[in-house]
Amino acid sequence: MTEAVIRKKPGMASVKDMPLLQDGPPPGGFAPVRYARRIPNKGPSAMAIFLAAVGAFSYGMYQVGQGNKIRR
Repeated sequence: MTEAVIRKKPGMASVKDMPLLQDGPPPGGFAPVRYARRIPNKGPSAMAIFLAAVGAFSYGMYQVGQGNKIRR
């Protein structure tokens, strides 16, 4: 279908001749958007992760030191 048939205005020469037809919100407005920060409290704490990382780094540095002693 053409715009002329849809808007019931036959013989339009240009799009500029068409009446404005603008969408708007539904009566009563849109439903609210549901959002919330629902972060589960599972897994290790930040301190446990930090201590594990420090422990792994310390062990790695110890191994590097032992390798350097052997290499001398």
